[in-house]
Amino acid sequence: MTQLRLSSWTWLFLLGCWGWAEATRGTDENIAGASTQRPNHHKVLILGGGVAGVIAARTLHSQGIEDFVIVDARHELGGRMMTKSFGGKVIEQGPNWIQGTQEGDGPANPIFELANKYGLKSQFNDWFGSVSTYDATGFVDFLGTFDSSGDGFTNITILAGARVDSSLVDISVRTGYSLVDAKSANPHARASEYYHGPLQFDWEYAQTPEQSSLIAASLGNNFTYNTDQGGFSDANLMSLDQRGFKSLIQLEAAEFLKPQQTMLNATVKTISYSKNGVTVILKGGNKLTADYALCTFSLGVLQNDDVTFTPALPGFKQEAIQSMVMATYTKIFLRFPQKFWFDTEMAIYADSERGRYPVWQSLDHPNFFPGSGIVFVTVTGDYSVRIEALPDSQVQQEVMGVVRSMFPNVTVPEPTEFFFPRWHSNPLFRGSYSNWPPSFSSQHLDNLRANVGRLYFAGEATSRKYFGFLHGAYFEGLGIAKLIAECVKGGICTDMEHFPRITNARPYENE
Repeated sequence: MTQLRLSSWTWLFLLGCWGWAEATRGTDENIAGASTQRPNHHKVLILGGGVAGVIAARTLHSQGIEDFVIVDARHELGGRMMTKSFGGKVIEQGPNWIQGTQEGDGPANPIFELANKYGLKSQFNDWFGSVSTYDATGFVDFLGTFDSSGDGFTNITILAGARVDSSLVDISVRTGYSLVDAKSANPHARASEYYHGPLQFDWEYAQTPEQSSLIAASLGNNFTYNTDQGGFSDANLMSLDQRGFKSLIQLEAAEFLKPQQTMLNATVKTISYSKNGVTVILKGGNKLTADYALCTFSLGVLQNDDVTFTPALPGFKQEAIQSMVMATYTKIFLRFPQKFWFDTEMAIYADSERGRYPVWQSLDHPNFFPGSGIVFVTVTGDYSVRIEALPDSQVQQEVMGVVRSMFPNVTVPEPTEFFFPRWHSNPLFRGSYSNWPPSFSSQHLDNLRANVGRLYFAGEATSRKYFGFLHGAYFEGLGIAKLIAECVKGGICTDMEHFPRITNARPYENE
């Protein structure tokens, strides 16, 4: 930049004309003519610095490929693993739990392995054994209904497995519930279904049973939690580390990344691709070129056209992107001068409106942050979208109305702090994580994963087994980067399998 300031106006004029001429050339000419000696050209561009992006970079590094750059719009690596200082504590806006750890010497969740490697402070969260129950009249013991809501789990997974074995079309989880006679007829049952089961539903998948695939939800749950199906374990660990859950991926990146291999505060606006390479235009006009690129943007960003692709992505790719769902999971945090609420870890509030501020967790608990005065409530799906359209003051008023209904005999003060993230409207994410709807087929998933030219895709949404999970992003970053490494080393690679037309209605085909 200093040299430009010292140059003459003539040189500036000539440089401007040259830039204009370059910008007006054909996309393929730009890509084909890129030289590895140009400072903004690399073997691989990794677009997005979340779990998939960092693990992809680590994979290239392990393969001896160092000419890559991670490009991210935020000021730090970590993607949706975002923290906030709240009430004197670091809280997690996004991912909070290691879901499925390891049983004995069985397969280990790679996120669990990173947690052990870096000494992450975490705590088992007793989701089902430490629960209080409330409705609009205050404390009401409906734990019997809550516990029985989980009894249908085996039946519904058997039903899902039978449909896969018989090559039957998918159905919604709601239809599956009805077929195994797991019907929720009152607010207590509906709140229990939301949180507990049979598939620990909305609280896990961030969408309703009506919106979700029976087969994908059942098998996806098994692949993470059921050791008989190759899962890790049925345990979970909640991150309490004051470095933030994101420290796992940031510390891992620090082991191999060089300063010149990251470009932060850089928002991608346009991606041009062909069989010869990729060109990326950043907000502000800077141009990067590469032989290959890996796009790890969230499904929500791809769905909302926040990035322009040139040429437009082919029809099979667009259909796959638009056919899956980017769900939203919102934690609403409140801090009070002192604790007045339940002594259990969790609480369920049964409102007459399903999904209205239903799942509560106390952080002012001996197992978490005792004395913090912090409690939070979770909403999901369409309700998350609804509250994002409201001012904080109105959401706070609604939440406090629920709190006062739960504790009618307590003089409840206003919170001293109040906060919730707006994941759905955040242009860098457009939601929290993906969910598989009944209309999404196995071939759609293949098309979502498939490359176009030298542009590849990876993230939790492209994971067949672990969509919606951090470990899904991990495995996809690992797997797709290995394919790119083979291309870089061999010079020739074939396109990933894709289907120009979806003709197979099978909802799930295991890899």
